[in-house]
Parts: sequence; structure tokens; C-alpha cells
Amino acid sequence: MTSVVKLISGFRRLTETVNYPIITRRTSDGTTRPKLQEPHASHGFLVIGALILLGSAIYALVREPDWWGALRLFGVLWAIILMFRVRLYALKVQDRLIRLEERLRLAQLLPESTRPRIAELNEGQLIALRFASDGEVTELVQKTLDEKWNPKQIKSAVRVWRPDYFRV
Repeated sequence: MTSVVKLISGFRRLTETVNYPIITRRTSDGTTRPKLQEPHASHGFLVIGALILLGSAIYALVREPDWWGALRLFGVLWAIILMFRVRLYALKVQDRLIRLEERLRLAQLLPESTRPRIAELNEGQLIALRFASDGEVTELVQKTLDEKWNPKQIKSAVRVWRPDYFRV
């Protein structure tokens, strides 16, 4: 048990202290955008561990079908569902914060004539606009509102990429 705890704490320290490299990628229009290369190893570690637990619980239940095996399988399934739900809750909270930040940012950067139309932007559009620099966000918001751009179109139109290093 202590070796597993040491392994997990050592792995956490490793993933927290690594400075992930920033790689630039060239887009079709010739501009470069930074792309944060972050291996989501901690998520993979959890998924692999959950699958091992699930496999062993199923194996134990097949070898010796009893109530404890069924309870063990139920507990593992519950833990897997909980793991994914916690991850989704964190992402949803972060999306809500991004929407709020972008509305405040747009209220400061947009001209007076466009500010009332901020409410017309949907969640996906606001989240995509977070990558646009302050200099080009006004133009992108205007095109998004007039031409009903989807998030993919907004991201592809960004010329000066503002990376999001704080995504969960």
C-alpha cells in the first residue's frame, strides 16, 4: 500500500514540476500559433487504474460469484462514474468562468455600438473568442454576430493566438 502511495505522490510531483514545451504551429494563412504540449498523463493514469480495477472486479465475480464480488463491481463502477462526473463538473465550472471573463473583456474592448449585442453570443462562441488577442477581438465579434460563425470558424480566423495555460 505504501509503495502505491509513493508512486502516486512521485508521479504528481513529476507532472507538477515539468515545464511543458510551447510548440508553434503554422496555420494555412501563414501565421503561427503557440500550442501548449501537455501530456494529460494524470488522466490516463486514472483511466488505466480504473480499467484495471474494473477488470479485476469482473474477473473475481466470474471466478467466485457472490455478494461481495457484486458489491466490489458496483463500487468500482460507482468510482469510475464519479471520476468522470467530477472531471465534467470542473470543466463546466471553468466554461462558466470563461464566459464571464469574456463578457467582461468584450464590454471593455468593444465599441459602444456593439456592446449590447454581447448577449447574442452563445457559450461556444464566447469560449472560442478567448483565444483572440485584444487587437482582433472586435473584428471577430462583429463577424461572428453578423455571419453567425461557429466556434471552429472563430478559432480558424484568429491571427494572433492567445493561449489558455490555465485550462483544467
